[in-house]
Amino acid sequence: MKAIQIHEAGGPEVLRYDEVPVPGIGPGEVLVRVHAAGVNPPDWYLREGMKVMPAEMRPALEFPLIPGTDMSGVVQAVAPDVLGFAVGDEVFGMLRFPGLDGWTYAEYVAAPASDLAHKPAGIDHVQAAGAPMAVLTAWQYLVELGHDVPSPFTGRVHQPVPITPGTTVLVNGAAGGVGHFAVQLAKGKGAHVIAVASGRHEQFLRALGADEFIDYTRTQAADVVRGADLVIDTVGGPDSSRFLTVLKRGGTMLPVFFAQYDPEETARLGITVSNIQVRSNGPQLAEIGRLLDAGKLQVGVDSTYPLPEAAGAHARAAQGHIQGKIVLTVVS
Repeated sequence: MKAIQIHEAGGPEVLRYDEVPVPGIGPGEVLVRVHAAGVNPPDWYLREGMKVMPAEMRPALEFPLIPGTDMSGVVQAVAPDVLGFAVGDEVFGMLRFPGLDGWTYAEYVAAPASDLAHKPAGIDHVQAAGAPMAVLTAWQYLVELGHDVPSPFTGRVHQPVPITPGTTVLVNGAAGGVGHFAVQLAKGKGAHVIAVASGRHEQFLRALGADEFIDYTRTQAADVVRGADLVIDTVGGPDSSRFLTVLKRGGTMLPVFFAQYDPEETARLGITVSNIQVRSNGPQLAEIGRLLDAGKLQVGVDSTYPLPEAAGAHARAAQGHIQGKIVLTVVS
């Protein structure tokens, strides 16, 4: 089969379109013919050699590597012990995360059945492949964590904050993968949603249910928002603390990417900071799939690239200002 491999850490140019063996399946697995693969931040972190992580947390990498966690496709073979999936089923999932062996940038993948759900009939493979990591991140932050594994970043188990009608939720980076799902999930629970993104995303985010929109290129949220119950910051970085002032006392900050907060400052403001590392979860995806099928969740697709052009997809990701998800098409 054809697959994208990384033979050394580097820029998008290190993504090579190679011939590799079709994987065999073991107990609990199914073989999936991949129709589309989602592109996520861990994919380019892996390509860069995981330099984004603190040195003491950085895993040892053995090249060559096939990147990718998210995919949608059709089941080709099923291990004898697998129940609930059959040859010919359309499935989608995030495979083996937080491990580095999802291997979805390929024509075929051996997938743990526990990481899969049946693809909603109402969406296509591109949309389905774009959903898993981003929507599971938003879901595990906001709805149900689904496990009791402490976050490696905080050492604590996250407790989702109940969102009810009247809750005010601010989403920073609202147009991106996690952000656009967080807007929809919070709105679906009746929250008043404030979306922060660049101006060109306003129509997209209002269509997804945002009640207010802040163009950060013109206005700083910290200058105009007070009393929010919850901030979901999908951008992170050294400037994240500026959003603390928009929260009310007793509010919660949810940083999706690496961000540093002064514990003395958050204690003084009465703010809880909580973090997760998203984990594969087929049953949660099945529940999310019902929302996708019913049209209660939408998958925004920024752009698509054929599998051989994975380098172009990573170059697009590096440009930022993504609206929804970037997806690789494997079967046209």
